[in-house]
Amino acid sequence: MKNSLDEYKQNKSHYEQYIYNHFLQLIDIESSEEIIERFRILFLNSSGYPDQKVAKALIKIIPLLQNQEEFNFILNRCCYIVINRERYIYKKDVLLDLIKLFDKISNKSMPPYYGSRNSKKLFDLVQTFTTSQQYLALKRLAEVINQEGRSYRNSHSALAQPLRTLIPRYPYLYQHCLITSDNSYEHQKAIRKIQRQEQKKFEIDLSHYVTYQIRHGIITTSELTQSSCQNLNKIQNPTLLNDRELLSAIKQFVGKVENGYNYQDYAKSFITYTKQIQSYSCFKDSFYQYLSTSFNADSRSFSYQFKNKLYKQLKNTMPHNNDKPFNDFLLMRTCDQILGFLVVESVQKPQHFLFLNLMSNIGPIATTCLLLKIVLVCHKVKPYLEKRFAILFNHYESSTRDGVIWLVKALENTQVALSTNFGKIDLSFLH
Repeated sequence: MKNSLDEYKQNKSHYEQYIYNHFLQLIDIESSEEIIERFRILFLNSSGYPDQKVAKALIKIIPLLQNQEEFNFILNRCCYIVINRERYIYKKDVLLDLIKLFDKISNKSMPPYYGSRNSKKLFDLVQTFTTSQQYLALKRLAEVINQEGRSYRNSHSALAQPLRTLIPRYPYLYQHCLITSDNSYEHQKAIRKIQRQEQKKFEIDLSHYVTYQIRHGIITTSELTQSSCQNLNKIQNPTLLNDRELLSAIKQFVGKVENGYNYQDYAKSFITYTKQIQSYSCFKDSFYQYLSTSFNADSRSFSYQFKNKLYKQLKNTMPHNNDKPFNDFLLMRTCDQILGFLVVESVQKPQHFLFLNLMSNIGPIATTCLLLKIVLVCHKVKPYLEKRFAILFNHYESSTRDGVIWLVKALENTQVALSTNFGKIDLSFLH
């Protein structure tokens, strides 16, 4: 039995590598158009491929597949081979043509010329691939590398576009939206490079915007008032928030908002205090006070309900550790679980009613401040917060922007909050 399994793996691996090597050779000698046409014939046409050995290798793989995921891995890798024509610099035209190719068959019935059983199976496999996380990640990547000259302003036509088109605006989502578990190290490295570039660009644009506002007297370093929100700036607002929303957000994220402290100072003070705490139970009580002090809502009823829910959630968080000494591990686990409670828990449990209620009752800025206070206390959970926003983004990516304005505002405010508190942008003069 073991020998049979090993033989199966060797045969499958051999055929896979044969196909990969074939495309690796092609990208050095053929044009983009020729490669796309080969891709179409091999994977979609199922007959007439010029190299019969490659076509036979693909057909031989099909009966060896144990599940759809194995095929997704193979096709996904082939896609990345053909778009990586120059040392991990993605070819926009090839990727966009690939997307068009797959989109044509995503909802189509099988053509009548698919005669053999394996040919029919291949069509089904390719069609199912177009609903996979790998393919959706490819489509998001296409949005990122095809953003030149695109306007994201809130015009009628832009608001009718799917949320997916906004993925280039949020570098903090890239690692969770553009990378899947079977991507190569080289792809992950390329995405991190693009992420750094886009994040740097946003921080520079935001810094220029704020500096321009100050130099022209539209805002002062001591106060961001409603009068500061005149539409006088020649340097464009780099977010999808209006001027008033953006300037109010910056004031909250970097200004002195609680007892003469900004959020970074307040978090450092809290961290210093926790070093004196003996038990985990005492920490949770203090953490509740830390989070609830800045919570204000127009509705006293909602404020009371939320604080009550937060208190119970903390009370029920890892209760078996209540009497144990408080430590950094418990801090990280607690912050992670509270982020799950406030935003969304996981892909498997995508419910986010509380987050919707927070956005509706206290608004996007205050909601973001609440999340920021958690991440500033434990920097290690920043990727967990980003992942949770990625879950929401992926969940709604096919919805129109106009239909999820609340999520767009949450994403924009989070981009500003993380950039001003964790990025290289210096807005300390606004303190």
